[in-house]
Amino acid sequence: MTAERLGFPQPWLSVALFIVWQFLADGVTGASVVMGLILAIVIPLITRQFWPDSPHMKKPWVLARYLVVVLYDIVVASVTVTILILSPRQPRSAFVSYPLKLEHPLGITILASTISLTPGTVSADVSDDGTLLLIHALDVDDDAELIRSIHQRYEKPLLEMFQ
Repeated sequence: MTAERLGFPQPWLSVALFIVWQFLADGVTGASVVMGLILAIVIPLITRQFWPDSPHMKKPWVLARYLVVVLYDIVVASVTVTILILSPRQPRSAFVSYPLKLEHPLGITILASTISLTPGTVSADVSDDGTLLLIHALDVDDDAELIRSIHQRYEKPLLEMFQ
């Protein structure tokens, strides 16, 4: 029997809602568990029509590696941006058009969010046809190297997971 048949159209959302509710509640009690279960069932049912078709991850184990790479990059970029801010050197900021190979909207959203989470870069726009992502980088010497790095570190694993 599938999770949707059991009343969980978005099972991962239900799990996340339940866990978040437990963190927000003042301790785990019977009442907080019941309320968490109610929220975990009712919110996905009410919002079902707003969700696109859920993507099926072909290689979910790649997600763990992806998260490790992203967390590492966030730490390294934080240190790099701090050094850049404290140094007298002027950064060379630039807008870079990144050609997307990802086609699924969730994959593109995860890529854009990852880029924005990494200090020193932010996703500014996605083209109407979904083939380009406009990225602003705080300090970039070589646009091609930035594109290559994003493809290798972020988009390639996302392609493995979703395509």
